[in-house]
Amino acid sequence: MVKNIKLLLSEVVFLSVVSFTLVSCGGVAEESTESDAEENIFSVDQVLEMVSKENDVTRTLYTKAIVGQGKLQGMKFDEDWQKDDVEAGPLPALFLRGVATSIRRSPVPLGLYLGSDYPVNSANKFQGKQAELFEKIKENQDPQYFYDEEQKVHTAMFADLASAGACVSCHNAHPQTPKTDWKLGDVMGATTWQYPKDSLSYGETIAVLNSYAKGTIDIYMQYLDEIENFKNSEKPIIGDKWPAEGNYVPTAEVFLDSVRKLASYETMNKLMAAK
Repeated sequence: MVKNIKLLLSEVVFLSVVSFTLVSCGGVAEESTESDAEENIFSVDQVLEMVSKENDVTRTLYTKAIVGQGKLQGMKFDEDWQKDDVEAGPLPALFLRGVATSIRRSPVPLGLYLGSDYPVNSANKFQGKQAELFEKIKENQDPQYFYDEEQKVHTAMFADLASAGACVSCHNAHPQTPKTDWKLGDVMGATTWQYPKDSLSYGETIAVLNSYAKGTIDIYMQYLDEIENFKNSEKPIIGDKWPAEGNYVPTAEVFLDSVRKLASYETMNKLMAAK
């Protein structure tokens, strides 16, 4: 198992020390050296937009295909999922928190958190400039970018929508919720990303994307480990099937493969456009 996980984490790096440029005629990949890659510069806003879109795909897949379909099969998801006496998986917001925790432990100076004007946890309520910009996000769902003078970081805020029934029902029914009339499609909050530099090299951009990808695998593996330790609940079968097919959850490899198929094409296009 440890060997497989190490292999999986190495595969997270869809572009690593050696990156590839797709040749338009025939799709043959040609090698690009690290020195070549460093010549390509992205603005911090471009990079944060890329990683935000990767996050949108991953969280939507987890929310709908794992949590939403899983609940229909009787699977449980709870904010206290990591407690010894709770046998459940992480709710979508806690999945994101797990990703953020993994990123903080990495050497990449990328910040990630989820805020709102009506958060279940009052500590996540937007204040000051972010509260002001969040009002604009609620109006048109356009991303907002600014430089945080206090923290000395470039900040990007992206609308976080109620994309699945599981989001709406959970927030409306939560005992600490300050709002009980959420509807599908509502802007529930904003995913906020931060980075200290105003521009990034090609290599730094890949490092940002990889730190996020590794974070998703870290938290997903924690969920699978939790399932393996169930004592009083029926364990979903971990394999190549999804909850829509029954009492199943996909392996980390299968989950990651689905994320890559949904997200990597658009990201790769942006990376290749800088070549």
